[in-house]
Amino acid sequence: MISPRTHRAALPAVAALVVLALAGCDPDDLATEGGATSGGTNGGARSAEGFGASPPDNPDGTKPGLAPLTSDADRAAARKIIEKVATKGRGPKTGYERKKFGYAWMDTADGVPLARNGCDTRNDVLKLHGRHVQFRSGSDCVVVAMDLYDPYTGKDIAWKKAKATEVQIDHVVPLSYSWQMGAARWPESKRRQLANDVLNLLPVEGRANSAKRDSGPASWLPPNKKIRCSYAVRFAQVADKYALPVTTADKGMMLEQCQG
Repeated sequence: MISPRTHRAALPAVAALVVLALAGCDPDDLATEGGATSGGTNGGARSAEGFGASPPDNPDGTKPGLAPLTSDADRAAARKIIEKVATKGRGPKTGYERKKFGYAWMDTADGVPLARNGCDTRNDVLKLHGRHVQFRSGSDCVVVAMDLYDPYTGKDIAWKKAKATEVQIDHVVPLSYSWQMGAARWPESKRRQLANDVLNLLPVEGRANSAKRDSGPASWLPPNKKIRCSYAVRFAQVADKYALPVTTADKGMMLEQCQG
């Protein structure tokens, strides 16, 4: 397979510009980013089987990508992370509203990486995971174009603004799921952290994210089977950080994905 970098070198420069609009995992997070001009570019590195860092090497989510875990040692380490997560039954969705986790992509959710840096969470996530990022003219924050490797599907996505829902930002642990597992009783400050923590955020193909909705791992896993153990670990890392239990079925499915 021709690598994205080799393939891009053969394309006209204009074809490398892609216009990006991002959404969250809840319908009311859906939003497009305006701006017709672009600024500088940022590059990114891709490993042999995916972009970026493996979850155990990226406990705070500040490294780009979600690389597969393939060795027996890596999978054994992954199971230890998952095993730490507590379990309980899933509660009702009664009272859930997206606004109870703060307004979408706020830069003022204290206690998480990249907060209060003058750039909203959505654009922070784009800059973190994108390649050849283009900014609005005069801005080093507002992303208007980028290339994206989606770990959930294994696709390289060339985003164009006309396809506004093709890429969305997924909350790995969905906000509605967290509400049903105990976040309904949290202070709003903690819910804001969960909603804006880069550990819990990945830009992915919109159709895959829409199919996931607020499912746990027992009901939905990424179509890309190579990434399923890594996804399970990332889900567990978020749950462990926020002392958030998962259902017994979800934990069982997560462990199953990381069997040797």
